[in-house]
Amino acid sequence: MARKSGSKGEETARDIRLAALSAFAREGYAAVSMRQIAAQVGLQAGALYNHFVTKQDILRDLMVGHMEELIEAWQDAEPRGAAATAALEAFIRFHIRHHASRADAVFVSYMELRNLEPANFREVEALRQRYEACLRGILTAGRKTGEFAIDDVPVVAMAIIAMLTGVTTWYRSSGRLSIAQIEDIYTAMALGSVGIANTAGQMQKREEACSQPA
Repeated sequence: MARKSGSKGEETARDIRLAALSAFAREGYAAVSMRQIAAQVGLQAGALYNHFVTKQDILRDLMVGHMEELIEAWQDAEPRGAAATAALEAFIRFHIRHHASRADAVFVSYMELRNLEPANFREVEALRQRYEACLRGILTAGRKTGEFAIDDVPVVAMAIIAMLTGVTTWYRSSGRLSIAQIEDIYTAMALGSVGIANTAGQMQKREEACSQPA
């Protein structure tokens, strides 16, 4: 992948990524041409190649960028030194909140894996495994301390991530549930899946109920 140097070039590359992301999410990677992406950004088709040599380069850039941003954001949000239960709840809430505002990126990252060339697939898969390892670490710690009742940590980790990521397929900001409410519900389900009750969430709900006017 080649990128045009300079701030104007970086702005154009960003616009290309956004246009491609929207098009891939709407129509699918295979159905979108470089010419279509260029037209959405207001470029001549030939000018697009100053930034991305192939459509595969754009897809790889989008998916790697999504995962790198996700990992970095969790590293910033991770509660250092917290007990496993608190760390798991933090992970659940972080994952839902982060992904809910990036529905197109999440959709493309999961649905277009099959269209990555082998080397690009391995790169993205390594990043996915790195992120999943963060959750596996929390689950392993909780099993060691006796907080969690888990038979197979990798399976539980994959199940939790799949459950949390699924929120992006149906969540709408105009819907009847807020992100905070969805976090509470999914936290309870995820904590229940490792054998503990969501006492913190239940306490929060009781406090909110008590604060409502009669």
